[in-house]
Amino acid sequence: MRNKLGRARRINYIQDAMILSRTSRIALDPLSDALIAFGTGPAQATRLEAAGDWSLHFGSRDRLKFIGLVRGTCCLLFPNQEPAWLKEGDVLLIGRTDYVVASDPHLKPADGSELYAQGEKDTLRLGGDDVLLIGSSVGLNDAGAGFVLDALPPFYRIAGDRSEAGSISRLLEIVDCEARLERPGSRLAAMRLAELLLIEGVRVFIAGEGALCVGWIGALGDRQVGEALTLIHADPAGQWTVPRLAAEVGMSRSGFSERFSRKVGRPPLDYLRRWRMLLARQLLARNDISVEQVARRVGYASQSAFGFAYKRTFGSSPMQ
Repeated sequence: MRNKLGRARRINYIQDAMILSRTSRIALDPLSDALIAFGTGPAQATRLEAAGDWSLHFGSRDRLKFIGLVRGTCCLLFPNQEPAWLKEGDVLLIGRTDYVVASDPHLKPADGSELYAQGEKDTLRLGGDDVLLIGSSVGLNDAGAGFVLDALPPFYRIAGDRSEAGSISRLLEIVDCEARLERPGSRLAAMRLAELLLIEGVRVFIAGEGALCVGWIGALGDRQVGEALTLIHADPAGQWTVPRLAAEVGMSRSGFSERFSRKVGRPPLDYLRRWRMLLARQLLARNDISVEQVARRVGYASQSAFGFAYKRTFGSSPMQ
């Protein structure tokens, strides 16, 4: 029942945000829009203290995860990759992949998720505190997990000595302080800080290698394509055309279409349709809104046109 209520609240938020964007022109940026629409709840903050020999395996899940090494050294292992040794201040943004974190890459790993489930307050202690890792993760629902995670690499490493990592280091220190002092409101503060850590990690990706990757998240770093994505998310029901979007961002139609497709990985109107269908899928989960109403909310004048687009995207009709 609690999960159903949570889902209903998120869907209501999407509805309110769409109405707000059409009336006041105030809208969420695309990254916030996607994480709010498809996140399954507040970010979870975790803490790992370890010493001696230890190794933990975490399976692939539909979640976006951040790991920051506050103290010591450790090794990260990803499928088909050489072991990556982390030093203090290094952080990792992890998408849809399983991984092992360990003191030695040759150790047999235990099930990390199971050990955390047996612990208390999202903290795991393994023999000491020579190594301190702070993590944060946000789950993504079935409708939007692919939309978010496919736009990011399986993992992205941010060296602690990079200038962009300064804000992340400060946040890690605050999270560590909240966990150690356990002051009133610490748990809620840690959850909010966990969200900030994830966002900062994605921002550093966008500012760095995002321009070299294909996907809408990396494309947010491109001024004109990012502006077009923001326009689409600000008014998903708008009557957008390639010429109109191109004019809005000050480009020619052909130049804009080529650049958008190259950066995002799909043409502008295909991206618009995909985003509309994902929003529609969320709205259809409600019991108090008709297919016709959903069609209008996401920019379709007729229910039949909406139904065709929906079936083309998901392979089933809106009624199903």
